[in-house]
Amino acid sequence: MLLPAKNEVARQLRRYRMWERVMLAAPADRAARDHFEDSGYTLCVLMGKRCAREAVAAAERYLQTTLPAYLQEQTGQARKGRGVPHGPPSERRSAAGR
Repeated sequence: MLLPAKNEVARQLRRYRMWERVMLAAPADRAARDHFEDSGYTLCVLMGKRCAREAVAAAERYLQTTLPAYLQEQTGQARKGRGVPHGPPSERRSAAGR
């Protein structure tokens, strides 16, 4: 999985938040709305999400966590100690072979 540089994600998230404030201050301003939607789309592409809310949440998580933790969360891998079979492999094999 390719991930963007954290500084680029931070820059795009700041851009999104800035246009969000401008658009909320002047909802009738079509140019502000267009810039806001463009910045949301950019975050969607960067973070691999389908909607701006998910992309913003993913960007915030990505910026707040370490790269391995974020990758583990995104790929759905089992966390350490969960879902891992315990016990000697020989016991599992002998029971399955009967």
